[in-house]
Amino acid sequence: MDNFLKQWGEAAYTSTGFFWMALWAFILGYAVSSFIQIFVTEKRMQETMGDAKAKSILLGTFFGFISSSCSFSALATSKSLFQKGASFASSIAFLLASTNLVIELGIIISIFLGWQFVVGEYVGGILLILCSWLLIRLIKPNGLIEKARKNLDSSSDKQAESSSFKEKVQSKKNWAKVGKQYAMEWKMVWKDVTLGFTIAGIVSAFVPDSFFQTLFINTGEGQNTFGFFTLLEHVIVGPVAAFLTFIGSMGNIPLAALLFGKGVSFAGVMAFIFSDLIVFPVLRINAKYYGWKMSLFILFLLFTSLIVTALLLHYGFSFLDFLPDSSGKSITESDHFKIDYTFFLNIAFFIVSGILIYFGFYKGRDVKYHKEMAPKSPMLEKILKWLAFVCYAWLVTGIFIKMIIL
Repeated sequence: MDNFLKQWGEAAYTSTGFFWMALWAFILGYAVSSFIQIFVTEKRMQETMGDAKAKSILLGTFFGFISSSCSFSALATSKSLFQKGASFASSIAFLLASTNLVIELGIIISIFLGWQFVVGEYVGGILLILCSWLLIRLIKPNGLIEKARKNLDSSSDKQAESSSFKEKVQSKKNWAKVGKQYAMEWKMVWKDVTLGFTIAGIVSAFVPDSFFQTLFINTGEGQNTFGFFTLLEHVIVGPVAAFLTFIGSMGNIPLAALLFGKGVSFAGVMAFIFSDLIVFPVLRINAKYYGWKMSLFILFLLFTSLIVTALLLHYGFSFLDFLPDSSGKSITESDHFKIDYTFFLNIAFFIVSGILIYFGFYKGRDVKYHKEMAPKSPMLEKILKWLAFVCYAWLVTGIFIKMIIL
């Protein structure tokens, strides 16, 4: 019993420590994302993404890069762009870029995993887009694309954008919208982040290394040499593990760091990180938008691209001698709450967060703002909400056990 209580305390401490490490990065990322989403319009995006040529793919990638990292927001925006005339290929490029190339995700990855994984995330995001574009050009699913367009409601809001960027920035109404969008970003991810960080702490304290060595074959601390079929197994199992966690990419990064620390290959960890768009809720939402045939085609497209990308990254980094070494890579043994740069950054960005909330809900309390989101399952959202509350109870009790009882 004493051993269980000790592990509980360690799990709760690790979870809260992980979140404290990443808090300033979340605030920075969502603040930047909110600013861009208010001042860069969808209309301006879709006007430049009307075909499947290289320029449209590049612009889709760029607009995705400056957009939100939330999968559900990305799904809704990419659907809207496709509905308003953007090509299927450029819409997929936007979707992949907005969940893999965004600033906030790179910052979180740098905190937990290091520069090699940041480079892998951005280079891999580009490879994912190129692989998907190549597969679309080879397969030419024109019938599926036309059917998907018919499945969408063709009536769309085409309001003209008359004001300049300077006029938008000077508008108090737009800054109120930035504040409201910032709050919406947190509303979209708080359950995933809570579950992700709590599960990471529980896994670090309770799950033995032997479990990971069974799940990911031929793993071990400090292991950097893997055969092709071992890597292939890792990049297939990685997405399965991500599917089972049911958590978005931002919440999955601490788990990815734990997997790497347990000896999972670079390819397997990257595949795990890239898997946020192939889980069942996303499959169901795509089916609701485009029909099941197109949804399954998108699943095939992204899963195939993911496998190829993860393997290319691993062998490319190996050739350049850039593969990260997992030996001694433990993020669970750190003193997460010491007075260092993280402490001061968190304080500074708490202030930024307060300013945005002030603009959105005090100065802009009369401003109405709504952004379309992908339709989530009410049942799943209710389950996730109650699981998040259970996580908070677990964390508070665990911290009490660590600080007071033990």
